[in-house]
Amino acid sequence: MSAAAQGTSKAGHGDVAPRKKKGPSALATAYLVIYNVVMTAGWLVIAVGLVRAYLARGSYHGLYYSIEKPLKFFQTGALLEILHCAVGIVPSSVVLTGFQVMSRVFLTWAVTHSVREVQSEDSVLLFVTAWTVTEIIRYSFYTFSLLNHLPYLIKWARYTFFIVLYPMGVSGELLTIYAALPYVQKTGLYSVTLPNKYNFSFDYYAFLILVMISYIPLFPQLYFHMIRQRKKVLGHTEDYSKVE
Repeated sequence: MSAAAQGTSKAGHGDVAPRKKKGPSALATAYLVIYNVVMTAGWLVIAVGLVRAYLARGSYHGLYYSIEKPLKFFQTGALLEILHCAVGIVPSSVVLTGFQVMSRVFLTWAVTHSVREVQSEDSVLLFVTAWTVTEIIRYSFYTFSLLNHLPYLIKWARYTFFIVLYPMGVSGELLTIYAALPYVQKTGLYSVTLPNKYNFSFDYYAFLILVMISYIPLFPQLYFHMIRQRKKVLGHTEDYSKVE
C-alpha cells in the first residue's frame, strides 16, 4: 500500500523551553543524504524510462517491461528504510514503515513478478506511475530536510499530491492483485497442499483475497492520517497567506 507521511511534533513541558531532540550523528546524516539522493535518482530513472518508452511506442500498453529491472531494484532497496528505523537513525515506527515497505515489495515480487500474465495489465502502469511520482517527491523531501534547506514547493507537493496519487496507487494495486487471482488459482502458485511431511497447508489464492480485504480498514486510516498531517504541516502557512 502506498506510504503515508509521518509528521513531526514538538513537545513542551509547561513554561520550560522544549528540549531539542537529538538528531542522527553527522555520519548517519551523511549516509541518509546519500541514500535518499540515490533513491531519488533511481525513481527519476524509472520516470524517464516510462516517458521514453511511451514516446517510442506511442502507447502506454506494456510500459512495465521498459522499467521492470530498475523498479525491482529500487523498490527492494526501500527495505533499508526498515533497518534505518530499527537502528534508530530515523525516528519512525518500525512496524508502520515495515508494513508500508513490505506491502510494495510483496506486490513487486510476489504478484507482478510471479504472475507474468498481469504485467501487461493497465493497472500495473497505474500503481507504477503513482509510486514513481510519490517516491521522487518523498525522497527529495527527505534529502532537503536532512540538509536543512527544504523548498516550500517540495513540502507542498509532499503533502498535497498524495490526495490523488494515494487512491490511484491503491486502485492499481487492488486491480493487479484481482487480475492475478485466476492465474494463481489455476496454477496453485505458492500454495501448499496436504498431505505433506510438515502437515501444513497454505492457499495463496485465499491469502491474496485476504490481502485485498485488508485494504478496506487500512486505506481510510492511512489516507485520513495524511489529511491530518497536511493540515498540521501546511495549515499555518496557508492561513498566513490568506491573511496577507
